[in-house]
Amino acid sequence: MANRLGVPTVLERPNSHTELAYEVVGAECKRLGISLPPGSEHAYNSAVLRHEEREFALAGHLLCPSDFVEQSFLDRGCSPDKILRHTYGFDQKRFYPDQRRNHDNITMLFAGYAAVRKGLHIALEAWVKSPVSKSGTFMIAGDILPSYREKLHPWLAHPSVQVLGYRTDIPDLMRSSDLFVLPSFEEGLPLVCLEAMASGSVPLVSTACTELCVHEKNALVHVPGDVQALTEHISLIGRDRSLLGSLRAEAIDSSRGRTWDYAGRQLVAAYQQALASSTQRVA
Repeated sequence: MANRLGVPTVLERPNSHTELAYEVVGAECKRLGISLPPGSEHAYNSAVLRHEEREFALAGHLLCPSDFVEQSFLDRGCSPDKILRHTYGFDQKRFYPDQRRNHDNITMLFAGYAAVRKGLHIALEAWVKSPVSKSGTFMIAGDILPSYREKLHPWLAHPSVQVLGYRTDIPDLMRSSDLFVLPSFEEGLPLVCLEAMASGSVPLVSTACTELCVHEKNALVHVPGDVQALTEHISLIGRDRSLLGSLRAEAIDSSRGRTWDYAGRQLVAAYQQALASSTQRVA
C-alpha cells in the first residue's frame, strides 16, 4: 500500500538474510545433533522465509547495520542501491571502563541468550582446552536453550566455568572481565560487543562480528567454528598481559563516540537518503 501511495519504505534488517541464518544455524545444529524447538526463531520455516523474501522485494530500502548483514543480501541478488546503512549505539552512562587492578587470573565473559548461533559451545571447548582455564574464570550470563544446555553439560561442569543465569548487572560484569567472547556463526551488529569494548573488556569474536572488532587492534578475531584459533587467542592473552593492556586501551578508544546519539544521527541520514532516492524516482 505504501508503494501504491508513493510513500518511501525502509525495512530494518537487524540480522542477516533469513535464508543464510537458517542455513548456518541448521548446519551447526546438525553437526551437534541438536534439534531446535518448534517455533524457534532459527528453525527452518519455508512459510516464514517466503513471507520475508516478499517483504524484502517490496521494501524500497533495506536498512542494514553491518557489512555481514549487507553482504548476505548482496549474495542473494539484492541491488546495492537498495541497501542503506545505519548502526547501533551504547549507553555511556551504563557502560564505561574503570581503573581496574591487574588481575592475577584471566576472567572471560559470555553475555546473552545462549542459542547455537552464538557459538557458546565453541567458546567453552576453547576455554577448557586453554591453560588459562586452570586458574581463570569463564562467566556465562544469560539463559541457555535447554536442548543446547544438555550438549554443553560436560564443559559447563568444569570448575572454572560459572553459569550465572539471567543477570541485570551486565555492565558490572563487563567491567570486571578481561575478555568478552562471542564466537557467533551469524550476526547482525552485536551491540553487546560495543558495550563490552566501552566497558574495557577485550572482544574475542568471530568474523561475523568484525564491523566493530579489528583483529590484533582492539580484538582477536577467528573464523566461525575455529576452536583451535580461539584456544590460541585465549592462551595468548594468558601469556601476554601487555597485549591485553594494549587491546583493552584500543577497544575503549575505538568505542568512544559510538553512543545512541551517534546512532540516531546515522539513522536520520539513512532516512534522508531514502527520501532523496524516492524523490529522484518520482522526478
